[in-house]
Amino acid sequence: MINLLTLFPLRSVRVTLFLLPTLLAAQTGPVQVPPRPDPVPVEWNLLIGEYLTPDTALVYEDEHSLYLKPGHGQSSPLLRTDKGHFVWRQPDGAMAKVSFEGEPNTRPSYLVIQGLRFPRRVFDGEDGSTFTITPLKPASELRRIALSAKPPKEKGPFERSELVEVTTLDPTIHRDIRYASTNNFMKMQFYSQPLAFLQKKAAAALVRANAALKPYGYGLLIHDAYRPWYVTKMFWEATPSHQKLFVANPAQGSRHNRGCAVDLTLYDLATGDPVEMVSGYDEFSERAYPAYPGGTSVQRWHRALLRAAMEREGFKVYEWEWWHFDFTGWKRYPIGTKTFEEILGGRNTKGQLPNHK
Repeated sequence: MINLLTLFPLRSVRVTLFLLPTLLAAQTGPVQVPPRPDPVPVEWNLLIGEYLTPDTALVYEDEHSLYLKPGHGQSSPLLRTDKGHFVWRQPDGAMAKVSFEGEPNTRPSYLVIQGLRFPRRVFDGEDGSTFTITPLKPASELRRIALSAKPPKEKGPFERSELVEVTTLDPTIHRDIRYASTNNFMKMQFYSQPLAFLQKKAAAALVRANAALKPYGYGLLIHDAYRPWYVTKMFWEATPSHQKLFVANPAQGSRHNRGCAVDLTLYDLATGDPVEMVSGYDEFSERAYPAYPGGTSVQRWHRALLRAAMEREGFKVYEWEWWHFDFTGWKRYPIGTKTFEEILGGRNTKGQLPNHK
């Protein structure tokens, strides 16, 4: 009989995360990344994911092979047999029969190892939809609390805030500003206009990062940039305690509030479509971590290319979100409270700036 304690030693966390060697340190020359991997078969994409063994197991793709990683154990390839199932080398060296159970052409419901069935972990948003939470308070109450609150007092001196709308500097940077619609994790609209403001120096650096991506066939797609402090307060009040890792504490203010943080991804220059990453934007799960090892080689390559281009220009990825980048020197700017309309002096720019989807 298979020894589960050997395969999956018990521990207190559900998901194994391990750091991989990175090619993404800040650099001054051209962006350096390995060649783009080839896409994997569609049926492999369906098998990839996490399975709830006693210590969560990870199935992922690397170098055009499927791998199974049990908890802290060593990854080993899943080798297809002529009988339609896989075999996998256990930590003790013995070979185990592995298969997947579920409806045809869908993600499997179970990983089966030597006849033992382990359910798949289902992630909200893995089907391409937007990850959402159930806010702790209704929108009207959240807004009332946030607008009556005051941001933390800070000691200066600070540099003068010079917020600019990024796409006025480079219209090839696209926007899908999630908080200007209800297509976001709270299902609420926070901004009246789909704009992306950053401090002038950060915006210029973003333009350079976008230019560096063009030889690879990609451009930048912004989901959020400058965020008024009251919106950060609304996020915090709405989010359950076990998920607050993914929202900024308003007591310290967010780097978004300072105009020095941007949430973004890549889009394909040929099609205009966003690329596929390991997780969706604003997904509150371990799949959002920049070092999460799961998914496919192509998804991780896209994530690495984005990070390389951004960090080359003075941005640093946030340790829990692959899409969030902070610009160097963010501490030199004060927390901002102005709405988009106040920044624009009351002007409404709908129809005057490019609004790429």
